[in-house]
Amino acid sequence: MKNIFKVALLSIVCSGSTFASDTMTDVILKKVTTSGTSTKGFNTDPKKKNPILNDKNATDIFIENNTDSYLAVQLINVASENLGTSYRAGGTTAAGFDCSGLMYSTFKKFDITLPRSSYEMAYTGTVVEQNQAKKGDLIFFINRGQSRINHVGMIVEVNDGVIKFIHSSTNGGVIISSLKESYYDRTFKQINRIIQ
Repeated sequence: MKNIFKVALLSIVCSGSTFASDTMTDVILKKVTTSGTSTKGFNTDPKKKNPILNDKNATDIFIENNTDSYLAVQLINVASENLGTSYRAGGTTAAGFDCSGLMYSTFKKFDITLPRSSYEMAYTGTVVEQNQAKKGDLIFFINRGQSRINHVGMIVEVNDGVIKFIHSSTNGGVIISSLKESYYDRTFKQINRIIQ
């Protein structure tokens, strides 16, 4: 008898009538709500959209506003995987990076080939004003009494005029620093936009 009922119900559903689909929905909903399983948190009204589950976790990547480039966020994530890596002159691997080596290898993962030195990188892209800085821009410095650019990092945050950047420092390895720090404020030279 149950099999005959199922076949009859299936033939009604397959006929495509509105009555059949409404009846089927009622039957299914009644079965769900009377099966002894709690329906709390479930939408049993077919005319209402199901709520979106909050499946976010700490490793998700979020673009906070329309000015953040997706590629810039990915570049920052790749560079940040190297936080804590030691400084190594000429280094371009996780065994150790120099400042331009970190930028070179990070951009290379996205098929963007930068020059190998910070001085040459300073002639790549478009120079922008400090108040126009964005995530993913390169930031350049003239350190240790040098006469030309010899240090580079990548901007990871711009918040209320405060610029933070990731770089490989001779004393700290791969770290995030702020342009508000007196040393970097004093040695700052320019910002270049590599990606639009």
